[in-house]
Amino acid sequence: MVNSNTVSVVEILDTTLRDGAQGEGISFSLQDKIAVVRALDELGVSWIEAGNPGSNPKDLEFFRLAGKLKLENSKLCAFGPTRKKGIKSEDDPQLQSLLDANTPGVVFFGKSWDLHVTEVLRVSLEENIAMIAETAAFLKAHGKTVIYDAEHFFDGWLANSEYALSTVKAALDAGADRIVLCDTNGGCFPDTIADGVRAVAEKVPGTILGIHTHDDSGFASANAAAAVKAGCRHVQGTLVGFGERCGNTSLAALIPSIEIKIGLPCLPGGKLELIYDLTRQVAEIANVSVPDNLPYVGGHAFSHKAGMHADGILKLSRSFEHIDPSLVGNERSFLMSEVGGRSAIAERVKKIDPSITRDHPVIAELARKLKELEAEGWQFEGADGSFELLVRREIAAQLAAQLPAQNAGLLPAPFFHIEAYRVVSEHPTGETLACSHAWVKVLVDGQHEIAAAEGDGPVNAMDGALRRALTRFYPQLGKVRLSDYKVRVIDGKNATAAKVRVLIESTDGIKRWATVGVSEDIIDASRAALVDSIEYKLISDIEQKTKVH
Repeated sequence: MVNSNTVSVVEILDTTLRDGAQGEGISFSLQDKIAVVRALDELGVSWIEAGNPGSNPKDLEFFRLAGKLKLENSKLCAFGPTRKKGIKSEDDPQLQSLLDANTPGVVFFGKSWDLHVTEVLRVSLEENIAMIAETAAFLKAHGKTVIYDAEHFFDGWLANSEYALSTVKAALDAGADRIVLCDTNGGCFPDTIADGVRAVAEKVPGTILGIHTHDDSGFASANAAAAVKAGCRHVQGTLVGFGERCGNTSLAALIPSIEIKIGLPCLPGGKLELIYDLTRQVAEIANVSVPDNLPYVGGHAFSHKAGMHADGILKLSRSFEHIDPSLVGNERSFLMSEVGGRSAIAERVKKIDPSITRDHPVIAELARKLKELEAEGWQFEGADGSFELLVRREIAAQLAAQLPAQNAGLLPAPFFHIEAYRVVSEHPTGETLACSHAWVKVLVDGQHEIAAAEGDGPVNAMDGALRRALTRFYPQLGKVRLSDYKVRVIDGKNATAAKVRVLIESTDGIKRWATVGVSEDIIDASRAALVDSIEYKLISDIEQKTKVH
């Protein structure tokens, strides 16, 4: 065995497909699981804990299919419990299923807390140790890399340190290759985690120790980082952070801290900058969103709103940013609002037209319009798509005034015009479900198109009708869908006549963008946001083609 304190690389085990799948609302099809494996392999994690083959037929079938995958960086492991009480390891069907999974590694878990042994398993303390040792020996005898998850270790260590440590030593002496200490309840603080890791390292020197933490107290990442600093060189978690109850350690938030702050590599060279995109890819497969406030890879991780912050960032980035966003594939963004200041606006505008500086007339006009529009209830800090269109329209307007014959292509001629639309909602009595119908007439390059659609609500129906009408001219819109929809009443004093702000998020399966609309009529506000969403997509596609060619 290698002393954990001398190992210069931290192994990453991602358990998205096992522990992550136990999160509320998370479910993976067979093809989903294969897609997640491919993404994690591209990222370069050491191990992928892909499921419990003894718990359900889907996982068993997955392991059969996964055996055909040609992985470049990762190894698969199956997960299961110790042998059952009262039977031999070779007669336990759960252990046989772990062998049948045909993976290089196996993770098995056992009880470290005497409370669980006597009150949950209802076996003697001696029998529990025998179950752990015999399971480790059985799996090792079949040529597996054996990873032992010491479940509830820290609670057990606090309650009865001698017994908790004896369970760990039993697994190690029987052949386990990794000992993983689990904060299964997620209730410990970083100092307890660090003390527990050091106690185990002293008891079993020369062992590769691991850490598995949950976020029930909000300390999952902090606890895992403390464990690594105390000597752990194997870390378990889920990339996006979802999992049972409050979730697992988010590896997307933890890996950069270990690599950049602690200085220990976790991924193959050049892979860290992929973590932003691949976290989104895994989230999309799981049909969830990456939390905007997720460290390093969240949409807000490097966002700046206050004018003084933006000015400071532009003068010296490290004054308000703890790392360079590009190290994790993310990028800096300046939120557009009346408190943002001209420096923030100019930085955003440069992405569209690099020639425009802070003192350009366009910046002054945009600052004025932002204050005016936000006073009317518009809000652009969460609607980058609408803000970019606002910028393009202002640049195009000023260019048109100065050089009427040259628009510079910043804002193409309108892609379409809605000539008329109608939305009707039906709320019948009886067993028939309520539904909405929308009809829209558009004009594109002198050609008219009429389309209708049915939806779960008026906005869903209008979105369907509008995209159906435009798909004839712009087939790429067939891949676009609404991923989020929010309505905010701006001034409740006017009751039902109050203005509303509609914020919608759209995706084409690869990229996400948000747009906004404001009106006294919720349907009209939704229409404005939808139109911006489609125009933003079409302009982005044109720019992408231009870059390629």
